[in-house]
Amino acid sequence: MSGPKFAPLKTPGRQGNRYNRGMNQDELKRAAARAAMDHLVEGEVVGVGSGSTVNFFIEELGRQRQRFPSAVSSSERSSALLRDQGVEVLDLNQVVTSGRRIPVYVDGADEINPSLQMIKGGGGALTREKIVAAASGRFVCIVDQSKCVQTLGRFALPIEVIPMAAGLVGARLLAMGASPRVRAGFVTDNGNMILDVAGLSITEPALLEAEINQWPGVVTVGLFALKPAALALVATPQGVELREPQASGGT
Repeated sequence: MSGPKFAPLKTPGRQGNRYNRGMNQDELKRAAARAAMDHLVEGEVVGVGSGSTVNFFIEELGRQRQRFPSAVSSSERSSALLRDQGVEVLDLNQVVTSGRRIPVYVDGADEINPSLQMIKGGGGALTREKIVAAASGRFVCIVDQSKCVQTLGRFALPIEVIPMAAGLVGARLLAMGASPRVRAGFVTDNGNMILDVAGLSITEPALLEAEINQWPGVVTVGLFALKPAALALVATPQGVELREPQASGGT
């Protein structure tokens, strides 16, 4: 198998602030979160992700908890917020074994490309996010426009690893030309470590996801490319745009 294609970035860093018309980033995040409510199935279990945009979505769920009374959560933080809003948090195993559906999973992204492939895991919940997404019928991604990129990799790629394998996985990444760094002082909800991998321009996200996920000691990589989002709700100063996946040669 030939390795996935990627190259070092010449100008690392996040995109600059592009907002106008007096809207700040929190207002855009809230707009995307509010728009996601129209894509839920009333009375069914809601899959809930993690992060700052999802926090606004949880607030919206709380306002409409009579219509959406229960959820499966991807992090301890989101579970606590859901309970604070009066939304029942269900155990995923019990939901699956009982035959209940999770029609829609709503989550944000650190980066998203036109094919709706994503980098996620800036908050460290990537493994549980990927599990709940896999158990759900449809992934609706909620972001503000600053998260939209043509090529993934400007945001450092998170990889959750078993602690004893951090050095081994890091060495393989260095050999590929990447720059991994242990996320200092951070432990995932699963008791593991995060490697944040900078210096990548990921032109074939699905291939890279499949390769890294096979390495011994890797729990999961924060690429959501093999199963991208079905729909992105992108908040801009002009309104919330609905974007479906565009065809890509990198899948």
